[in-house]
Amino acid sequence: MNNTLFMKAGIALFILSIVVMAEQLFHPSDSINQGDLVIMPRRVILDASKRTQELNIANSGADSAKYLISVVQYRMLESGAFEEITEPDSGQNFADKNFRFFPRSVTLAPNESQTIKIQAINTNVLKPGEYRSHLYFRAVAKDKPIEDDASKLPQSLSVHLVPTFGVAIPVIIRSGNSTVKVNIDLQVIWDVNKIPQLSMTFRRTGNMSVYGDLKVEHIAPTGKITQVGIAKGLAIYTPNQIRKTLLNLDRNPAIDYHKGKLNIIYSTSGGSKTEVITSSQIDLF
Repeated sequence: MNNTLFMKAGIALFILSIVVMAEQLFHPSDSINQGDLVIMPRRVILDASKRTQELNIANSGADSAKYLISVVQYRMLESGAFEEITEPDSGQNFADKNFRFFPRSVTLAPNESQTIKIQAINTNVLKPGEYRSHLYFRAVAKDKPIEDDASKLPQSLSVHLVPTFGVAIPVIIRSGNSTVKVNIDLQVIWDVNKIPQLSMTFRRTGNMSVYGDLKVEHIAPTGKITQVGIAKGLAIYTPNQIRKTLLNLDRNPAIDYHKGKLNIIYSTSGGSKTEVITSSQIDLF
């Protein structure tokens, strides 16, 4: 197709990049599913006792797909959202110089899977603390042939949005012992639809990030305990000291959110063992 026809058609093509961060979603399992890409587990932690990790990625779609894998850097905001950065914030350490991975691109047929191997390197020179970067899995948009028949070209400007999906997985390297501690400030509020919500401010101190699941229980004046909220996969990364989040509580007519207490348990699971990171209670009025 010549340039005159291309200009006459006025076709505009934009690539819309959709990036999903593992810790921006609450997941009921240890895997992430975004688009047709499934990744398990959804985060990597390496330390002196564990220097290698394997990620399993799979294509759950009906077509073959190619994914490019690169390293990116992010900061976490107080809201839990992420911003891409090139220089670490004060107190933040990147991990990209201290791990390697292979392969850096994969092409998967429908329902095919492959293993990505990650290995910590040069960790003997690391000062105590935590180091974090993210592996970014980006789907490559398929090229479509250019139409040469001028009669089939649009005669006015058109915009074609092509979404490309990406998933970012944190790779964390820890050196030394953890000194992390977490406290939670709580407040019950009501939205415009009179749905009870729990406003939480997490306050983290110490040299490591934390990651865990949140369970909310209502304790009635009679002592009856009812689970009224749950959120899985909530992270607070270094150097952040504060993470704020809002959780809708169950609209259960049997629960009076003006009486009793709310008990909040923030815990992490390692295999068959569950460890409480912190817990807190709030009286209801």
